Amino acid sequence: MDSMALLHLLDDAGFRNLIVCHLDHGLRGRESAADARFVRKVAEKMGYVVESAKVDLRSLMEVSGESLETAGRGARHGFFGDCSKRHRCKRLLFGHHADDQAETVLWNLMRGSHGCRGMSEVSAMEMGGVEMEVSRPLLGVRKDEIRAWMEARNFKWREDASNRVNDVVRNRIRNEALPLLADISKRDVGPMFARAAKDDEARKELMGWALGQVNVVDPQGRLHLGAMRSLPEVLQSGALLGFLKSNDVHGISAALVGRCLGMLDPSSPASVNLPGGARLRRRAGRVFVEEI
Repeated sequence: MDSMALLHLLDDAGFRNLIVCHLDHGLRGRESAADARFVRKVAEKMGYVVESAKVDLRSLMEVSGESLETAGRGARHGFFGDCSKRHRCKRLLFGHHADDQAETVLWNLMRGSHGCRGMSEVSAMEMGGVEMEVSRPLLGVRKDEIRAWMEARNFKWREDASNRVNDVVRNRIRNEALPLLADISKRDVGPMFARAAKDDEARKELMGWALGQVNVVDPQGRLHLGAMRSLPEVLQSGALLGFLKSNDVHGISAALVGRCLGMLDPSSPASVNLPGGARLRRRAGRVFVEEI
């Protein structure tokens, strides 16, 4: 529903040079094939080019050992990257809305994220080897508002029945955790998580400005321990987080940042293992990432 609403809104706004992309994960048989046909029919009737593909997601999971959500995200990103290359377009628009944002913030907190990390309205993301500009125009709109808008205009959409089955984490957060939190607090918790994400974006902006006033990375791309120790702890965390990301370290959690910050103490161990087969090493007053 949210993606179809975004398509209609873009069409109403006069966007003509759009490529509508749909990936069938091969999980729901005839139902998902019918979804693909529906998307193509609607989009082509509106005069848009349609890119569609199908993957065997369960086979991909068996090969990679990844979860359903992780393998699905990887398949989608690869598909979007392929579409980008074919059409020489590096702008991607998603239909994520405010309720998706609440789920994302809560899930990231449960995974140990550094702050109330949510999705950004505009961000840069790598999709299948292509650096793309990702926009989420509906991120501040509630799902009920989208539904009311679609129904008022008699626009059609298809529901993914698997979204109601609590077999993956995101579904349990959506169908169980958020309603339970709303019941406990006697209020709609969605806007609170969305507001926390906005506050976190503002905090990161302020952090970026503050870190821009200091120089903690030497010409060789290593963290300078003396400069790091002179910073307040919150800036130390921000500098270290940025340093890890700049060195392509993934799966960063608050716990990992805390362990790495411990290296500022000369009496602590001189290395910390990082996700992906690397480690953070301290030597001669510098900290750097090295392969194991």
